[in-house]
Amino acid sequence: MNENRRLRKFHENLSISFIVRFFFYYLKYNKEQINKARLLNEMNTLFKWLPHPDYANKLSFSIVYAILSAIAVNFFYQPGKIYSSGITGIAQILTTVSTDWLGFYIPVSVALLLLNIPLFFLGWFKIGHKFTIFTGITVVLTSLFVQILPEETLTTDPMICGIFGGAINGAGIGYALKSGLSSGGLDFVSIAIRKRTGKTIGSISIFFNIAIMFAAGILFGWQYALYSAIAIFVSGKVTDAVFTKQKKMQVTIITRIPEEVIHTIQKSLRRGITIINEAEGAYKHDKQTVLLTVVTRFELPMLRSAMKEADPKAFVSIAENVQILGRFYEEEL
Repeated sequence: MNENRRLRKFHENLSISFIVRFFFYYLKYNKEQINKARLLNEMNTLFKWLPHPDYANKLSFSIVYAILSAIAVNFFYQPGKIYSSGITGIAQILTTVSTDWLGFYIPVSVALLLLNIPLFFLGWFKIGHKFTIFTGITVVLTSLFVQILPEETLTTDPMICGIFGGAINGAGIGYALKSGLSSGGLDFVSIAIRKRTGKTIGSISIFFNIAIMFAAGILFGWQYALYSAIAIFVSGKVTDAVFTKQKKMQVTIITRIPEEVIHTIQKSLRRGITIINEAEGAYKHDKQTVLLTVVTRFELPMLRSAMKEADPKAFVSIAENVQILGRFYEEEL
């Protein structure tokens, strides 16, 4: 065991040393040119390279996810021997197997990167090119941060590590998906299945990751499988709480000025609206119009704003978690 730890430390130090040396060599050969004006010029060049402001937003969310994922892995999962969801969990298993059984060390960061490569093809052909490119950037950044962020033991209690690690990891996945990104790996599969079935990302993720739980139990002990199951469950639920674009809500609007309401809603939302004319109130028997539409929870604040602008006195009823069988427009990832 001590030999494995020394070998692991050697590989970590070698990887970090390479990155640090590359950075300092860059500074050495460019120190004459590095100044404030040049830095600003290079930043302007970077943002000019990004053809749309949304790309800069996606890049920033890639960095946020990479940091959150690295914190979850290095601060909670690894110290508590908790196995993450998705490809990250499989990468952890490969690292543990290679270190304890095969006599050589494969860093989690390297295993994570290699395992994601075949699944990029699924994303490229089944989901979207831009989505896959930015997911690739996210995976590379995640591998980098997992490698350079030191493994810190805050606690070895597997219950605490499972809950907090799962929450941090789930928040990272949710924010990535919310901005049109993915953490890679099984997220490609989950999104492809969600497009066909309408199931939530979190529930699909939980289903797939049962296999990781059983693998952890068979290889390392069933107590770790149970704690890993808690982490996966928490991660899935936090993902659903953050990624609200997948939650559909049926909205019923009763109004006297339907044309203005329809125009205002469709100005801010790309949603179809069904019109029911000559609806009669049971109390005063006055004639009004009923409008029916379905929006996502993410779009709900925009709908509220549109109704406040068009007809503040309209009666609006919202039913949560409706299931759609027909065509429902979703932004292409």
